[in-house]
Amino acid sequence: MHRSLITSIVLLSLLASPFSRAAAVTAAPAAKPVTEPSLRDIQTFTRTFELVKKAYVDKVSDHQLMEYALQGMLAGLDPHSEFLDPQAISQLNEDTSGKYVGIGVVVTTRFGTLQVIAPLDGTPAAHAGIRAGDTIVGINGKAVDPEALGAASNSLRGPPESKLQLTVLHIGSSRPVTIHLLRKHIEVASVRSRLLAPGIAYLRISQFQQDTAEDLSRQIGHLQKKYGPLRGAVLDLRSNPGGLLTAAVSVANDFLNHGTIVTTRGRVRQADRRFNASPGDLLQGAALVVLIDSGTASAAEIVAGALKDQHRAVLMGRRTFGKGSVQTIIPVSHGAAIKLTTARYYTPTGTSIQARGIQPNVELADNLRVHVVTPGQPISREADLPGHLAAHGIARSSKMADDAALAAEDWWLSQALHAVQAMAAVNPIKTTPGPVPE
Repeated sequence: MHRSLITSIVLLSLLASPFSRAAAVTAAPAAKPVTEPSLRDIQTFTRTFELVKKAYVDKVSDHQLMEYALQGMLAGLDPHSEFLDPQAISQLNEDTSGKYVGIGVVVTTRFGTLQVIAPLDGTPAAHAGIRAGDTIVGINGKAVDPEALGAASNSLRGPPESKLQLTVLHIGSSRPVTIHLLRKHIEVASVRSRLLAPGIAYLRISQFQQDTAEDLSRQIGHLQKKYGPLRGAVLDLRSNPGGLLTAAVSVANDFLNHGTIVTTRGRVRQADRRFNASPGDLLQGAALVVLIDSGTASAAEIVAGALKDQHRAVLMGRRTFGKGSVQTIIPVSHGAAIKLTTARYYTPTGTSIQARGIQPNVELADNLRVHVVTPGQPISREADLPGHLAAHGIARSSKMADDAALAAEDWWLSQALHAVQAMAAVNPIKTTPGPVPE
């Protein structure tokens, strides 16, 4: 997947439009005049251009040299600014729609390497065991060139069913492994949901697309219609690389009734914005836990930061990625554009998470594995004995088995479920319990 998806993309036309119930407020002084380049700098550039054109081993057109110069100028600023030709713009539109051909992995350039932000749910990358924090060191038998990371990122795409060989250094490992994949048509459903326990919903957002907020609202409504009012929910933002700022604002707004969601600050007036929530919490104040990890980035961090600072949710997991800048797509000429970092964003308390990340309220261990006793293993507790007496006054049920199964499958999620249930018990909302999930 193209690395641009990890950025909080701000399309100028979208910024001018309403975001569900959220309001944007603009207030900033005019930008100061930009200093003109010196004559010496212009002469150096012109001389270099002439030398390359005349003496480079292969013939290079003026158009190619100018495009390379633009790419280098923007790439030198930060990992997220870049020059976009018409093909790159088309790929960017595919990214934000969630439909493209590739392996379903979001990458960024970091310290001259191609690092995985997150694999997307249900894609070839996820099935192959690629994880957040991994580094792609080779593609199709060739080492990734630190000077051509954009081309390396683009090569992850290709015709459907075409083969791709990656050399991957897993996080925490010292020896790279070779992974063989097939490129597929990727159509990412950004929201999935189910009932974890009576009255407790599981809401998974894998990335922030154009229709994410609408889809989230629809799925919460479906759960409430089928099972009755919700007592709480777990919002899973793990390995969510971000996406559209507008979608993140709308999702945060879906859980808030008032207050600031996020502010952005830059050097030009259009970059200074404040996004405020409006009444209409979809969960009506029910308990909420948000799961985050090192793959939670960009737009996902906006949601996590807003819900934490507004004391609307408890964050559990590990520190997030720390991508706290905003990119704007600015058309230039002849179908090209630049993706330029124009602002930093700040959580409601005024905190910039750029290169810092968001710290969870409750930190969870990285790689805990839960051991579940099976019939063929030694008996170690009274509860493991066949026909043991049930605890006095407690009916025997499959709840303990269900809890153990969830813990074995996803220990973090089992901890989040217990936390939500405890929060709902301490501060219950006035609801009628719904039926048990099927």
